Amino acid sequence: MKFLGAQLSYFLGDRTVQRNVRSLLKYIAFLTAVVVLFSVLFHFIKLYEGEQHSWVTGFYWTLITMTTLGFGDIVFHSDLGRVFTIVVLMTGVVLLLIVLPFAFIQYFYAPFLEARLRNRAPRSVPAGMSGHVILCAYDSIAPGLIRRLEQDDVPYVVLEPDPEKAADLTLDGISAVTGDFDNEVTYDNLAVDRARMVVANRDDAVNATIILTVHEQHPKTEVVAVSNVESSTDVLELVGAAHVLPLKQWLGEQLATRVNASHAALHPIGRYEDLLIAELPVHGTPLVGKTIRETQLRERAGVSVIGVWERGRLLPAGPDSRLHEASVLAVIGAEAQLDLLNEVLAIYDVNPNPVVVIGGGHVGRAVSQSLKRRGVPVHVVEREASNCGKASPVCTRVFRGDAADYDLLCEAGILEAPSVVVTTNDDATNVFLASYCRQLNPELRVVCRVTEERNIDTMHKAGADFVLSYASLGAEAVLSRLNGRALTLLAEGVDFFTLPTPRRLVGRTLAESEIGAATGLTVIALRENGHVNTQISASTPLVPGSSLVLLGDTEQRRQFEATFAAEA
Repeated sequence: MKFLGAQLSYFLGDRTVQRNVRSLLKYIAFLTAVVVLFSVLFHFIKLYEGEQHSWVTGFYWTLITMTTLGFGDIVFHSDLGRVFTIVVLMTGVVLLLIVLPFAFIQYFYAPFLEARLRNRAPRSVPAGMSGHVILCAYDSIAPGLIRRLEQDDVPYVVLEPDPEKAADLTLDGISAVTGDFDNEVTYDNLAVDRARMVVANRDDAVNATIILTVHEQHPKTEVVAVSNVESSTDVLELVGAAHVLPLKQWLGEQLATRVNASHAALHPIGRYEDLLIAELPVHGTPLVGKTIRETQLRERAGVSVIGVWERGRLLPAGPDSRLHEASVLAVIGAEAQLDLLNEVLAIYDVNPNPVVVIGGGHVGRAVSQSLKRRGVPVHVVEREASNCGKASPVCTRVFRGDAADYDLLCEAGILEAPSVVVTTNDDATNVFLASYCRQLNPELRVVCRVTEERNIDTMHKAGADFVLSYASLGAEAVLSRLNGRALTLLAEGVDFFTLPTPRRLVGRTLAESEIGAATGLTVIALRENGHVNTQISASTPLVPGSSLVLLGDTEQRRQFEATFAAEA
């Protein structure tokens, strides 16, 4: 009862609710006046028929008639009385059985339920919470980031200004707190002074407000801001953001690294410790048809092959794995080793024709700009005139029109292009275009962006060779800042894990450990005494005190921990 009283007090204190209650009371007053009027008319009509009844009887007859109960104990005998009965009955059906329930629900019951729901939204984090990450929006980035934080046992909380949405998130099992972005009390309730990081992932104007409000109270708290427009990066840094993540710019640059163009070459995609990670498309090189052992990449350049991409799937790099035209090698090694391999590959021409970029928005322009710096010619296909003007300085030529137009795509060079990059911000459109481009040119390398992670499999089925989502890039970028490491994004859901060597496996070779068979993870290196050794083979022994550097997804990591947890 005390809880219900508190809810009623909160509910009735809302100004909108007060207006609704006044409207409901006005209707009830009108309805009462109608009942009184009909009761008085009943009395006089009964006198006309020669009957005498009390005023209570008049109210009684009016209510049972208006509510359609009609017991039949009191009836009129004249036509006037019967016509009056019809009027009272029809008025009651409209006012009591139709209007009153809807008015009560609209003006009182529904707002009361909404107020109860809003009141359930937490206003503060649990007492003693520390080392947590504060997300300022539950956007496309948040779900994947939350999964990774939970996997690493890092507490988090989502700040949501709408109490209803915050309550819905809480019911869905998401840790959420409601409060205003520009209110200092909100950040006190979030224990921002004990937070590990604040992620400002709303629009740029709101992000600036968040940064200023947090820094006014707690200048030492690290705030990482997501920049939606490249020109906002400097502004967000000036107002106090420790790091600004221009995700659309980075998304374009990441997509550009996966493009086949000009001559065979390694595409650097990240760094692990002092080692560089790169991808090598084997299309158009003598590596096609060979096994990894037969390529002799380790003997020729000292690099290690850590995986093979086949149409979006990362496969283990076994020595007898055979390479096909669509294969892309993932290799790791020192910078000098990768440079040596590039010198070996530079003699093989892949395709000198321009790369086709579909979409001249933020991501498309970032792709074009990155390729232009590498000296790769780019043709952009864009429908909007404003984007055509912006894309013109960063590409070789712009083709204005619909990318589904066969003649326009042919004019842009889709039939001869080495690669196409699909960058529109609509996932359904990207699926259609990826499939269309694959049908037009089966030899084409199709690189695509998506917004939602759930569309990645569909994109691969449509024919894409490489797919990267805005959501995954955002989650990985935030985690990289959180853990103080460089951003390395191999592909969707694939990451490096460094885990202690299980005791049961100490003394065994990598082949005898059967880690790949049990978990699907690939061992790419061994860490021992601070040194990372990538020159490993099936016969490499696992020594005490060492750690395994593994490549795989989060589900495979969970499988590893479940299989070897008791033995670490």
